[in-house]
This record gives sequence, structure tokens and C-alpha cells, in this order.
Amino acid sequence: MENNKKNTGRAYSSEDKRLKSYVFDLPVQELRRGYRSDIYFWRQKVALEEHDISPQALMQVFQKNNAVICGIDECLAVFKLATGRYSDYPKAYKLFDRYIELKKKARRYFLEDKDSYLNIVSEKMEIGKELDSLWINEFDDIEILTLRDGDEVVPWESVMNIKGKVTSFAHLETIYLGILARRTRVATNVRKVVKAAQGVPVLFFPARFDHWAVQGGDGYAAWVGGASGVSTLAQGEWWGANASGTVPHAMIACLEGDEVAAVKIFSESYPDTNLVALVDFHNDCVGTALKCARELGDKLWGVRLDTSEKMVDKSVFEMMGNIKPTGVIPELVMKTREKLDAEGFNNVKIVVSGGFDAEKITEFVSKKVPVDAYGVGSCLIRGAYDFTADVVMVNGKNCAKKGRVYNPNPRLKKVDCDE
Repeated sequence: MENNKKNTGRAYSSEDKRLKSYVFDLPVQELRRGYRSDIYFWRQKVALEEHDISPQALMQVFQKNNAVICGIDECLAVFKLATGRYSDYPKAYKLFDRYIELKKKARRYFLEDKDSYLNIVSEKMEIGKELDSLWINEFDDIEILTLRDGDEVVPWESVMNIKGKVTSFAHLETIYLGILARRTRVATNVRKVVKAAQGVPVLFFPARFDHWAVQGGDGYAAWVGGASGVSTLAQGEWWGANASGTVPHAMIACLEGDEVAAVKIFSESYPDTNLVALVDFHNDCVGTALKCARELGDKLWGVRLDTSEKMVDKSVFEMMGNIKPTGVIPELVMKTREKLDAEGFNNVKIVVSGGFDAEKITEFVSKKVPVDAYGVGSCLIRGAYDFTADVVMVNGKNCAKKGRVYNPNPRLKKVDCDE
């Protein structure tokens, strides 16, 4: 479909400049207070500080799969903004409790009373300033070595080392491990599908299968993995992409099943968007593709086949008995291409979606199925790439729990604090 990358016009490279901290819209006060961290990490920090115990520690971060690392830049933003301590903990606790109270009230008054809402937000900002004045930032006192987003790693390979006064960053372990786990999962899944597609664009379409709040980071991770497009504006926010998509089934239904009429009015409302007709509404992809091509001519950029995996398109009825007929199958795509070409519509591209993963795409590529883009959904957010962080050295001496050991990685590069 469309090439939506507007800032560089190319795929992600691990040599790109790191993303700026403000991109991530982090809840800074909540990170500093340990509000989103496992409570034992916060208690560790406070207990060590109260007993004036704060050794120089080396924290080593790794995971146990072949993976495409992602989330490094986001983790660095967390460290930059939330490494440190409060100068007055009792006062900070009291202010923070009020801060959260106001945050909750603001959500309610936003709809009920705009004047009260603005007053609440104003007070919340003032409290935020007070909390800032109590925060002693110690980011410059720690040393971080990392790989880059997009780097491929093997099991147990260290992806990040954090070295410094352990109390400065102990409360952040939950945060950076969770970031790495989520972003790496998406980037790795996308990379597998992109490699399977062998140069055919892969469109990142899992937004409807997960919580809306993860879209920004997931979209960035998809780009790191090699995706060519996303379906929501939020998914493209971090890396400067626009969203793309076709006429949905619901719009066709609103026009009483008239696919051509739906595509026409879509074209009139969005004349600068590549026009892609969804052609499986009546379970006749070939017939509908031809109908749309005849009616729309050069305006039609492509057609999308999205037949349910529990349906058999009428175009392949005659082939039943020799193939597994359900869903978007190679034979259906080949027949659609053949019929379009026979009527001179060689320029009309074919996009496929519905149940595609690396395995299914590999099958299509091996059979040389004429696909111009793959729309891939829920498989891209599945799986587990859990990260672990261990203190492996204390005050320059080896010190790790049994079964763990310092594993130096020459690929790690020191992070420039000003980067």
C-alpha cells in the first residue's frame, strides 16, 4: 500500500539517532516515586538509602531467545528522567499522594466541569514543580552500555549493562524490563514475518487485538522490525508515519453491500489516498475485484482479499477436493491476478490479510503467489520475550546469585549522556 515513512523514506536502521526522551510521554513523577514499579524494588531502594548502603553495582540485562532488540531508547529515557532520589522523602510522599489524587479528580471533572478541571490541572502542575525541586537527578553518575534498537541477539547475550550507585536506579527495574519485553516481542515477530515475505511489504495491523494505550510503542517496534505501514496514527507517531487502510467491511454494509459504491465515496472523500477495494464482502473476491476495476479504472490502486479462514470463496469452489479451500489461499490470489490481468488491469495490486503469519507467508513465497503486500495482525503481538536483570558485580567484584555470572559483551556501546 502506501509508503508512509515521511521523515526519511526508508526502513529503520540501528544507526539512526536515538529517539528523544520527550517522544515517549513518560509519567515522570510516577516513575520516580516507584508508583509503577514492583513494590519490593522501591523498598529495596529506600531501605538501602536509610542504612547508608549504596554500593557501586553492575546490573546485567538479558533474555533467552533469538530476538530483535527494541525498547533501548525508551529505557534510556526512563533512566535519564527517573534515576536519582528525593532530598526529603516524607515531603515527597505527601506531595505525590496529592498529585495522584488530583490526577484521578481531573479525569472525572474533564467531562463534568471544565473550569474545575483546569483548576485541578493547574494545581497538579504546581505540585509537579515542587516534586521536581525535591528530586536529585543522578543520571550523570551512572554508566550505561547497550546494544541499539534493531540489533539481533542470541539467547543469554547481554543487551544492557547499568553501572553505578545501585540505589539510584533500583526502583526502575520493573519499568525497563517491561519496556524491553514488549517492544522486543513486537519487533522480533515483525522481523520474522518481514524476512518470510522476502521484500514484499508487510503492513502492521494488530491494533484491534490489543489495548489502545500500547499503539505508539508497538508501531515503533514494528518499524524497527521492518514493517512498511501501520493502521493507526498513534502507531506512526514516534517515527513520523501516516496510517493506511482500505474501505472496511462495515462501510460496505452501510451501503447495503455495494462494494463499488463504498469505494467510490471513499475515493471522493480521500482523493489523495491510495484506493484499495475490499473484495470479500460477498465471498466472491474475483468477481468483486473485476467489478471494482471496471468501474474505477486507473483510480483503483489495489484490491484486498480478506476471506475468513472458515469460509470458502466462490471463486475456488471448482478446486475443492484438491486443496484446503478455506480463507485466503494461494489459488484464490492467483486466480484474482489472472482474471485482472486478462482484462488489462495489470496495474491493480493485490493485498492479502486474514490469518497471515511467517509460516503462511513462507508458503505463499515458495509458491510464487503474486502478492503486493501482506496485512498481518494478531500474530505480531503474541509470544514472550522476557528479560532478566541481575546484579553481577558489586564494588568491582563478582557477586551474583547462583546460576548467573557476569557475561561481558563486546558489542555493547557506552551511551553518551548528552545523546
